[in-house]
Amino acid sequence: MEYIELAVKIEDQFQEILIAELGELAFDSFEQREGEVKAYVPTEAFVEQDVKEIIERYNILFSATYEVVYHEDKNWNEEWEKNFSPVYISDQCVIRAHFHQLEKEYPYEIIITPKMSFGTGHHETTSLMVQSQFDVDLEGKNVMDVGCGTGVLAIMAKKLQAANVFACDIDEWAFENAKENFQLNGFEDVKIEQGIIQEVDVPLVNYDVVFANINKNVLLNDIKTYANYVIKEGYLLLSGFYQEDVNDIMDEANKYGFIQKEIKTKNNWVALVLQKA
Repeated sequence: MEYIELAVKIEDQFQEILIAELGELAFDSFEQREGEVKAYVPTEAFVEQDVKEIIERYNILFSATYEVVYHEDKNWNEEWEKNFSPVYISDQCVIRAHFHQLEKEYPYEIIITPKMSFGTGHHETTSLMVQSQFDVDLEGKNVMDVGCGTGVLAIMAKKLQAANVFACDIDEWAFENAKENFQLNGFEDVKIEQGIIQEVDVPLVNYDVVFANINKNVLLNDIKTYANYVIKEGYLLLSGFYQEDVNDIMDEANKYGFIQKEIKTKNNWVALVLQKA
């Protein structure tokens, strides 16, 4: 089978968002480098016009370019694994693959199988959300992770002694990868469903903490749904948007009784810790 290699010159902070978008176009393997993403798709599934439309949207913010190269069949997931590096978060947590050798121990260690799901920890929003979990007492709590990706946030919640954790994601690849990662970290009891939050079978009515690391438009639409699950004085942790979007997010969250407790930023990305009054 012949494959297309799409090499996109793009700023690092937008790489995982780009990967998520290309995943919708049947690209199934990715490599991340400084200033560049390489994506792979079977030749018969490649539609260049779809790629152009994505790149044109990024060009509104900065200059993004791409190049197309044709290849014979290759194990692209194996190639991607070679470029997967550990993620270190505030000297408290490391996110790594099973083949990484570490020079020192960390209080918390998350092991994931490095596949192409969003949420490996390299993106600012994932690391910000992990940091934000340290601001909330999760011990013995019921936790929901909406749009869980690889399951990093759900795994971190279990490591912080959450009693019950439920996760969901609309993407089949993420759903399967998250299940694998839960098992890899010894948390087979994490319940996971594939689908959007409004349609999945949520096992509990009340949650102490809900995570949602998605994008601005989805969050604005779904905050009212999250509010139905968060108990009084419970927490809602949000990320996936920029600093200039905070007011819009807070205006919507305020409608459902949430107040801002903490805010973290990194390269213009934001994570909010909100509490339900």
